[in-house]
Amino acid sequence: MSDIRYLIFDIETVGDGDLIRRVRFPDEQLTPREAVQKYRRTLLEETGRDVLPLTFVLPVSVAVAKVAEDFRLIDILVLDSPEFRPQEIVRRFWQGWNHYERPTFVTFNGRGYDLPVMEVCAFRFGISLPAWFNVDSRSFEQCRNRYNQDAHLDLQDLLSNFGAFRMSGGLNMLANLLHKPGKSGIDGSQVQELYDQGRADLINDYCRCDVLDTYFVFLRTQVLLGRLTLQDEQALVDNARELLVSHAAEHPAYQHYLQTWDQRIAQSVDVMTAIGRQVARG
Repeated sequence: MSDIRYLIFDIETVGDGDLIRRVRFPDEQLTPREAVQKYRRTLLEETGRDVLPLTFVLPVSVAVAKVAEDFRLIDILVLDSPEFRPQEIVRRFWQGWNHYERPTFVTFNGRGYDLPVMEVCAFRFGISLPAWFNVDSRSFEQCRNRYNQDAHLDLQDLLSNFGAFRMSGGLNMLANLLHKPGKSGIDGSQVQELYDQGRADLINDYCRCDVLDTYFVFLRTQVLLGRLTLQDEQALVDNARELLVSHAAEHPAYQHYLQTWDQRIAQSVDVMTAIGRQVARG
């Protein structure tokens, strides 16, 4: 248990149609699904984006990578499989954090979305979290302090110097810099429709792949910080790939991830070969 030093996680959410109906459209006779659709249309008209505020969503997928003190990827799991019940997902998320002796959460932009969703849902479901909401501790020791990277390392915060510049391209761009798959197939904008179609399997596949990309970006940040050499990083990447290969038969998402990874590497080799030929020609 004590070997788990980091929990790298990502969440996927859908609109809470009943809450949206009661709060946003109390005087209209809408079904929960109709309320979600109407709210998304309204947001699209007003802001140009149909992303629901985090206060009106529920998690339907949370993928978590367990990472050891030596940065080795141990396992990836999705919570409350195969039922994927929001209340149980939230309960297991916080229970796991306590069970593994409160390791460091690692996310990409999790401070702005993923963790607040899980906090608001803990409030909703009446889950007590005194170790996380340690408001009586000194400011810099509080888990929710933005600069407490022992409690939560948000890679976007780290790399952008806490918002000093906009990380245009986000996780997908950084994964591609490392010749990892990045976004391939579905994306977050499709989650609500997939959920309505009963395709929780695809949502969880997508979430697993985001966690993998986050893990590889996390490794490179450790190189940046001087905690790993490039040789160390490559050994850890190789270890992670072996883990994916060993579980590919169980998880089609891993098969797709590995195939896309190979394509990224091949594309990189082609680009470098072309550059080399151009340089040789003078």
